[in-house]
Amino acid sequence: MTMQVAAIDVLYFAWLRERIGVPRERVETSAATVRDLVAELAGRDDWHAAALSDMDAVRVAVDQRLADMDAPLAGAREVAFFPPMTGG
Repeated sequence: MTMQVAAIDVLYFAWLRERIGVPRERVETSAATVRDLVAELAGRDDWHAAALSDMDAVRVAVDQRLADMDAPLAGAREVAFFPPMTGG
């Protein structure tokens, strides 16, 4: 069985962007789910690992729709990571 590799735009907002150092990056990935993608990204370097170490403090959107860690990435073009929004 061959793994499907896709290019996905990954966006980082607020403190995630500050920790990783870029607002977005294009990633070649064979990740099947958001959880798989997080594991791949965290393995890249210390900045990604630190920013993505506590996913309870991070929200995820796949193609601009809120998603959970088990959301499939098949056909996705964009994944965004951001802190929870607060009301005021």
